[in-house]
Amino acid sequence: MKILVVTLGTRGDVQPFVALARSARDRGHDVVLAAPERFRPLAAAHGLDLVRIDDGPLALMDGVAGAAVSGGVRAKLALARAMPAAFGRVLEDCATIARGIGHDADVVVHNGQVIGAPHVAELLGVPCVLALTVPVYVPTREFPWPGAPLPPWLPGWANRAGYLGMRGPAVVFARVVDDWRRRDLGLPRRRGRHDPLRRPDGVPVPVLNAVSRHVVPPPEDWPPSVTTTGYWFLPAARPGLPAGVEEFLAAGEPPVLVGFGSMAGADPAATTRTVLDAVRAAGLRAIVATGWGGLVAGEVPASVLVVDDVPHDVLLPRVAAVVHHGGAGTTAAVAAAGRPQVVCPFVADQPFWARRVHDLGVGPAPVPQRRMTAAALAAALRMATGDPAVAARAAALGARIREEDGTAVAVRALEALVTGATAAAPRTPSPPSWS
Repeated sequence: MKILVVTLGTRGDVQPFVALARSARDRGHDVVLAAPERFRPLAAAHGLDLVRIDDGPLALMDGVAGAAVSGGVRAKLALARAMPAAFGRVLEDCATIARGIGHDADVVVHNGQVIGAPHVAELLGVPCVLALTVPVYVPTREFPWPGAPLPPWLPGWANRAGYLGMRGPAVVFARVVDDWRRRDLGLPRRRGRHDPLRRPDGVPVPVLNAVSRHVVPPPEDWPPSVTTTGYWFLPAARPGLPAGVEEFLAAGEPPVLVGFGSMAGADPAATTRTVLDAVRAAGLRAIVATGWGGLVAGEVPASVLVVDDVPHDVLLPRVAAVVHHGGAGTTAAVAAAGRPQVVCPFVADQPFWARRVHDLGVGPAPVPQRRMTAAALAAALRMATGDPAVAARAAALGARIREEDGTAVAVRALEALVTGATAAAPRTPSPPSWS
């Protein structure tokens, strides 16, 4: 089986797909991994070649979009104007892959952010699978749409209605995609062409939720086309941390780990000062991860160690708690490590994960970035590190998650899908009708 895996986004969006690609390769399958160039070292570290797709949307996240998160109308308009061209370049790369190295793929797996992937699968006449680290596509009455900070007390019908938010990209990029379909793929217009949940013949697309059922129990109203596999983790890194980190860990009580990834906010220096003040007020030691700019290095007391990049799967089990922004990947890693979490969400799905952490009893109530003060963060830290019940629940959750093998479940699902598709229909479909 040849699998074309296409993903776009931050490390939390890409790393699970690297894990899927590695697992499929280890089971003897041929895998083409298409992702932004900046993740080539990550892929290479796991023996995978990476086919480049344009970094344009990611570069906007580093620049214009960072300002749009905390900026005004002007910043948001600048982002809206820049996005179609950036995604146009991604579409061009998808067409190149479809005509080249991916032309003989048996299945296409994508994360939804690569809006051209379903159209590539249509061109190749193969199944397309929507794989999600955040359950934002399939409506449910049981919880609000995770794509925005909606209140958790909405009635079931309103929860389902919130998932209409996923139609936004189809509206914004419809003309760009239609022009690309016609020009680069030679595909005609057809009804439903912008719905990633439906195949060209109207049948539901298989959805793989790369989430633990212990963190997000599958809702009863999800259709059979949705499979919750468990998280997609890479194999653990070799034990061992940089000497300075080992020395710091050995010098006192387990510290808290603080990092906001690439979520810089309006003033990373001010956020860093708030974090340091909170840690001091809570009487804790801390490791501050500067990451991609969410926090900044500077003069710190002896009770704080500043690091850039360390293997989190090695460090996480050795800290008392973790303060983070609530990205899907970070939430998953901390949960699997069995550590309490203090989530300080910025935007998008982060408030959803912050609520899940609190509802599961493995962390205090969220501390949103817009309202984060040293006093509020210190109080949350005291609860996360001082309540034995929180620590016990976090440890138990981690043990259950580590029993799952999400990538193996996902690869078996792909194998079954391709086997069934090959037996049921010829590889090349009849041309879709115009509408």
